[in-house]
Amino acid sequence: MMMRICIIIPAYNEERRIENTLKEYAGFFKELKKEKILDFEILIVINNTIDKTEEIVKRYSKKYKEIKYLNFRESGKGFAITEGFKDALRRDNEVIGFVDADMSTTPEAFYDLIKNIENYDGIIASRWIKGSIIQTKQNFLRRLLSRGFNFLVRTLFLMNFRDTQCGAKLFKRKVIEKIVKEINITQWAFDVNLLYLCKKRKFRIKECKTIWEDKGDSKLNVTKVPFQMFSGVIRLRLINSVFEPVLRPLRPVVHFVHRIMNR
Repeated sequence: MMMRICIIIPAYNEERRIENTLKEYAGFFKELKKEKILDFEILIVINNTIDKTEEIVKRYSKKYKEIKYLNFRESGKGFAITEGFKDALRRDNEVIGFVDADMSTTPEAFYDLIKNIENYDGIIASRWIKGSIIQTKQNFLRRLLSRGFNFLVRTLFLMNFRDTQCGAKLFKRKVIEKIVKEINITQWAFDVNLLYLCKKRKFRIKECKTIWEDKGDSKLNVTKVPFQMFSGVIRLRLINSVFEPVLRPLRPVVHFVHRIMNR
């Protein structure tokens, strides 16, 4: 019996990119299904979109029965993925993952995660380990932000992942079942929250080399994002600290700063 996989793609105003992504992903995995290598579904989670993303997704969902979609007014990548997790668990998906809508990770690169998950509980693509290929590099400022954020995460959470933020991750069903209700950070610290919950549950997560390309039309705002990321991980660390009862008086201050940074 073929393994069944759900690939979640969060989509926020992606009318310029989502069509090519759906065409490439659906076409690639349809061939694997024809060869009886695996079964799959692609779940697009549209969030707070005001462009033609939904129209394009609807058209492709009619062309491919494997494409499903949800639409929410609330925004945020982490929120969209979490809702995708909940929906994917309603069907018989054995492995559940997510990938960015911009095709920084090709379907071939995502399939590498599927092939290499093996006996691990989860697997994450990493741009910063030996063997990874970065076809188009990020600019210096974004690379500096990425490495600085990773240093902060490794220091605060004692996790050895070199890249928590690459937008391609895959988990066994049992992992999502155990942690989905505990996800409480859905913005810039979402990936860190997800991996830290896995660590607390003692799930084995593998970091895997990947092929990745920076898309120059990213929506990332480099003037605001560093502060949003910093406040997000500090808030997450505070929530999960063994000293949380002692530090509890500081929580309103941290939450206030976090809200200001994410406006």
